[in-house]
Amino acid sequence: MDVLDVARWQFGITTVYHFLMVPLTIGLGILVAVMHTMWVRTDKPEWLRMTRFWGRIYLINFVLGVATGLVQEFQFGLAWSEYSRFVGDVFGSLLALEALLAFFLESTFLGLWIFGWGRIPKRVHLAALWAAVIGSIVSAYFIIAANSWMQHPVGVVTDDATGRPVQVDFLAVLTNNTALAAFGHAIVAALMVAGALLVGIGLWHLRRRTLAAQPQDVDHRVWRRSVRLGGWVSLAAFVLVALTGDWQGKLMYQQQPLKMSSAEALCETEAPASFSIFAWGKLGSNECDDVHSITVPYLLSYLAHGDFSTAVPGVHDLQEEYAAVYGETYPDDPSRFGDRAGEPIDYTPVLAVTYWSFRLMIGMGAVSAGVAAYALWATRRGRVPTSRIGVYGALLAVAAPFAGNATGWIFTEMGRQPFVVHPNPDVPVDEQVWFFTAQAVSPGISAAEVWTSLTVLTLVYGALAVVELWLIGRFVRRGVTTGDGAPTPGTPPRGTPDDGGARRDDDVLSFAH
Repeated sequence: MDVLDVARWQFGITTVYHFLMVPLTIGLGILVAVMHTMWVRTDKPEWLRMTRFWGRIYLINFVLGVATGLVQEFQFGLAWSEYSRFVGDVFGSLLALEALLAFFLESTFLGLWIFGWGRIPKRVHLAALWAAVIGSIVSAYFIIAANSWMQHPVGVVTDDATGRPVQVDFLAVLTNNTALAAFGHAIVAALMVAGALLVGIGLWHLRRRTLAAQPQDVDHRVWRRSVRLGGWVSLAAFVLVALTGDWQGKLMYQQQPLKMSSAEALCETEAPASFSIFAWGKLGSNECDDVHSITVPYLLSYLAHGDFSTAVPGVHDLQEEYAAVYGETYPDDPSRFGDRAGEPIDYTPVLAVTYWSFRLMIGMGAVSAGVAAYALWATRRGRVPTSRIGVYGALLAVAAPFAGNATGWIFTEMGRQPFVVHPNPDVPVDEQVWFFTAQAVSPGISAAEVWTSLTVLTLVYGALAVVELWLIGRFVRRGVTTGDGAPTPGTPPRGTPDDGGARRDDDVLSFAH
């Protein structure tokens, strides 16, 4: 592989790894804030214990998410400096706001929440958590706005001297319809992740307590409420994911038609167009003519245009259209395009990646919704499921929405190739902004250097994964603690001469002190 391929693998691996933690941080943060709110309003001990237990998981994931996210900033300058120069005028304001406003908001108030138990008024303490959660959501919006500008550039003009885009309308960048659709989709998908976690762990604890003949006390109510809350959140989020996904799909057919036609392996233009359920053939070689599908008639026309008759362009026709507008070959400039200078441009994404990642995204969401429905049915009217298959299946299904989120981003990013900044078809061609991935890599960097950093990052990220899974596993097995501010039975009161520096075991993040 040449330096471009290795650099793409590096950015893809580290980004997907980081994004496994992002939806859990956002979704679980919202649910923990809801739990804390319910405790302040009702003063019921089960809500306090839920807040403390799920708060630990939330904080562990938050810390690891920050650690893995820092690498993204360095990659922009080290491996993708040409890309950074090109998008810098737009991304500078967005990333600055994300770091200086959103990140400091969430980190500062999260610190108040961690160390404020029993030290500040309850409602102020709750407000600190909500401020941190809102900071995470705002942070996500700035990042999604930046990514959406790459998908659909708006609010810029091209500088004649440098050929780079110059931001002239920051509000247009913030209100980009691509960003609004992607943001809504990402937030409800994050809630699916958090809901699945509540369902899987809650069912496991309920079954374990039942088999051990433990009483249906406050701890029993903790796990039951967790399962019910997670189940309803997952089902509601699945419906909203479908609605926001439909909105995104229609926008993609307007803005990046090749991405969506590739996701259907649609070779030729069809009117009306059928939706492919399962395809076989030479998907991996982009030989679209050798692909065969089981389809649902008319459905693709509706998903693309909102009716059952409008034509949907095929991959072959779109390849010709793109080549006519943006060129059949890369410019013959090795200083900017490296080994690809003068080579033919394949505007069609890798069909196997776009086709199957699109279906995995939908399928994993459906699996998560099905498990949520099972959990709600199995726990109706005070019932407790003891089926080993059902409970452990729900625990394994926690991975489904994580996989759905990851494959969704793979589809989004891989589907716009060979562009790293895709042209906006809503404006005249002479006013469009675009940037090929082949010209985005840092000049002078070697494949060996990128391989070295990829290997080191893989080892570091692997170690961080072990740490996170060990910490989460430790606190999941431990279960809820007293949660009412009382020390563990037998521990001297805090601050007494005999306490030996002992801390209450129900501190939200006691292992961080």
